Amino acid sequence: MEWSEELSSGLLQAAPDAIVVMDDGRIVLVNDRAEDVFGWPRGEMLGLPADSLLPDADRVPELAGLRREADERGPGTSLMGTVALKVRRRNGTIFPAEASLSRVQTPQGRLTVAVIRDMTERQRLQAEAERQRGEVQEHRNQRLEALGQLAGGIAHDFNNMLGVIVNYANFVIEEAEAPEPDLKAIAADARQVIRAGQRGTDLTHQLLKFARREVVRPQVLDLNEVIADTETMLRTSIGEHITLILRPAEQLPPVTCDPGQIEQLLVNLAVNARDAMPAGGNLVIDTACSRLGVDDHPDLAPGDYVRLRISDSGQGMAPEVIERAFEPFFTTKASGEGTGLGLATVYGIVTQAGGSVSLTSEPGLGTTVTILLPAGAPEQDSAEPAPEPVGTAGHGETLLVVEDEAALRDVAGRILSGAGYHVLTADGGAQALELAAVHEGVIDLLVSDVVMPGMLGKELAERLVGVRPDTRVLYMSGYAQPVLASQGTLEPGVALLEKPFTAAALLTAVRRRLDG
Repeated sequence: MEWSEELSSGLLQAAPDAIVVMDDGRIVLVNDRAEDVFGWPRGEMLGLPADSLLPDADRVPELAGLRREADERGPGTSLMGTVALKVRRRNGTIFPAEASLSRVQTPQGRLTVAVIRDMTERQRLQAEAERQRGEVQEHRNQRLEALGQLAGGIAHDFNNMLGVIVNYANFVIEEAEAPEPDLKAIAADARQVIRAGQRGTDLTHQLLKFARREVVRPQVLDLNEVIADTETMLRTSIGEHITLILRPAEQLPPVTCDPGQIEQLLVNLAVNARDAMPAGGNLVIDTACSRLGVDDHPDLAPGDYVRLRISDSGQGMAPEVIERAFEPFFTTKASGEGTGLGLATVYGIVTQAGGSVSLTSEPGLGTTVTILLPAGAPEQDSAEPAPEPVGTAGHGETLLVVEDEAALRDVAGRILSGAGYHVLTADGGAQALELAAVHEGVIDLLVSDVVMPGMLGKELAERLVGVRPDTRVLYMSGYAQPVLASQGTLEPGVALLEKPFTAAALLTAVRRRLDG
């Protein structure tokens, strides 16, 4: 037929989808793609009822009335829309499809043209996308659960410390206002306040180490020497009922780490081991060289590493405990016996140093913690020379102290004024810049908090030094991330006093910065 030859040429055969042309419910024309999709040879498809390929045709309104509507429409082409339907292959398998339907007026009558697209792959991709969305939501829920656990643990521990601080501070006030104040009692209660505050300080540092937001001062170290220097502290921590065995490697390459963090790591793991061996046992610390190949470790690059291994002969852990061992505030200890930050802190220290930490354990057979640290020193030794003692007295220098916490601003001002400095104070960057603009004399040193509302300390320092290039800068912060470079180290030229600080620490840092 003339119309069949015309439709078979050009566009019909080039179409990427199957095209089926029907007349009065029977197939009169198909393109090459239809043979691929349906698995029928062209000759066998021609003349077949439409429902041979479209089994649910009667349930699709646009197809159910094909015969009935054959003579109800006028001349021309009309679009009937796109419908979702099931399609049957020659082998009987059913697959989902999408069909775009139209009615075309030809010399031979009105024909129905169906452009059919196999939707199997699209539905698979949609299902995969839905699965991935579900996984993302599950991960989000897990993160929220972890954050909830973290917040709950922080609130619990800090509430305990604040309870101690508030009540002992009240005891101090009561004793001081008594007709005959007991100075010894006041001093004893004040020491309890300081002790609780120190516990809070230690906890915040542990949290920062876990979050890798602690300021790191790396040095090139011999790990064996650090362990030897910490031996006395370790023996004191574990007690006489536990035998400490050190097995250092004879030849060990250096590592670049913060020595204070390595000492804390060792103590944390030793204390965990001690708690796992209430009746006594052995704690073995050994070191060795390790070389990783391309596929030897999922998280570390190939190369040379130093292996630190801490093993105990204690109670061991169940599999469900091992899975959560590095979570912050997760602990199997009784309330008040541990914060649950020991292993979380170890994890933060090791990963910040570019290494990895793993744990193996079995109930009754003890626990082994294995740490891998990159071997070698950087091209330029990052170790800083030990600072020499400095005086702390001021000589009338002008300091601009910027701190958004009013009480802490007053504390810093009181300490510095008492030491002989001329102190200007501001509650934020904007006020500090206004104060500096009207101050006629020099400003020798800017002492600024790092994180403040409205303007970070770093921006304040840049703007102030831009107009007063002789002003030096000392940052103070408990969260120094805005002035940290990679791996948690301070950016070049940055001086930082970590909060909370003592009067001696503040005065020493100020004097060193002024004299530096």
